[in-house]
Amino acid sequence: MTECNRSTLGFSSLSRKRILADFNGGHLTSDAGALLLREADRRTGLLDALAACITDPRDPSRIEHDVKTLLAQRVFGIAMGYEDGNDHQTLRRDPIMQMLAGFAPDPEDPLASPPTLCRFENWVNRRSLARMSAVFVDQFIASYRQPPKEITLDFDASDDAVYGDQEGKFFHGYYNHYCFLPLYVFCDGRLLCAYLRPSKIDAAKHSRGILKLLVRRIRKAWPKTRIIFRGDAGFCRWKTLKYCDKHDIGYVVGLATNARLKPIAQPFMAVAEQEFKAAGEKQRNFHEFMYGAKSWDRERRVILKAEHLSKGANARFVVTNLDETPSAIYDAIYTQRGEMENRIKEQQLYLFADRTSCSKFVANQLRLLLASAAYVLIEHLRREGLKDTDLAAARVDTIRLKLLKVAARVVVSVRRVVLHLCSSYPYRPLLSRLVERLVPG
Repeated sequence: MTECNRSTLGFSSLSRKRILADFNGGHLTSDAGALLLREADRRTGLLDALAACITDPRDPSRIEHDVKTLLAQRVFGIAMGYEDGNDHQTLRRDPIMQMLAGFAPDPEDPLASPPTLCRFENWVNRRSLARMSAVFVDQFIASYRQPPKEITLDFDASDDAVYGDQEGKFFHGYYNHYCFLPLYVFCDGRLLCAYLRPSKIDAAKHSRGILKLLVRRIRKAWPKTRIIFRGDAGFCRWKTLKYCDKHDIGYVVGLATNARLKPIAQPFMAVAEQEFKAAGEKQRNFHEFMYGAKSWDRERRVILKAEHLSKGANARFVVTNLDETPSAIYDAIYTQRGEMENRIKEQQLYLFADRTSCSKFVANQLRLLLASAAYVLIEHLRREGLKDTDLAAARVDTIRLKLLKVAARVVVSVRRVVLHLCSSYPYRPLLSRLVERLVPG
């Protein structure tokens, strides 16, 4: 007799045996490893701090799910790979998601629904967002056991493509599409700032103000720590450089080629070309000189990388106030900013920071901070839990696949919640090691 149950899936037979599947397994989860993120949150206090920043406009007598619960659903959901609020129509009954939100697993007592989460995203205001942004700086400072001797603040912008009628969207000629232009600040893999901006602005817009706020907060905690500002040519603005000079902040910033720089570089580039022709392979030399654009307040030290490749000349300029040699400034300091670009890719590709499809600009800023919170938790897991392991430098998606996506059967009793993990799970030793490191003894 033909089975008409739509919840039953039929696969190709195995020998003479039929293979069927259904969704009636009961208390099962595919994300048991996400409890590691719960431990990361308990150690950092991130969600408690973020929840305290948000003013809840709802009638207290009608609140079923508080702010922290709503935050936990969205942040942990993003970390586990569920970028859409609609995913919580079923996730709200997932036993692990309920435990992450602070509740005992109970399919009859679900978490917040997608409409509730949507309303939450839209009633958070700008003041709450400002307070939440400050939490990320506090988390950064708290992530160090003792004040570092030196830190480098990496500033970079990225395009966030939009496809609807979002507030604040504009067409950007360089990226050739409608987008936002978020500004990120990272330091040693740690996130300090994720600031959504419309794209009709200069890439460096508001970067000086954010740098001032960061320096003020960091120096309050670490008065003796040396701070270096690093960015590409899009952040080379003389007022920012002047601020750094005045407040004893180092800087290493790219400088775009222009009609005045080309003649200065030409003799050095000619030498590199001659050396290339003689040796038949890439030649790279470093030089320095003083330079000041007409709009600048004074001249500054500029490093020139005079390089000649098989494809031709390749000149690069960097402006700095550091004392290191030109090659050290370029190779050991400036080019390391590329690592920050990898962190932005993690944000946008694997934590869905570009999922800014809300109509309101403020709601989209919140979404960017939700993705940032997910990053902070996974980065803590990577830095504290995975150090000295094969996954110490793993990407977010690799950590998710190998450590968070773990099948388990959940058994709830009066006294205990027991997770029976998959017997064939290949990373059992690593998971055990992580639990030892993250869970207090």
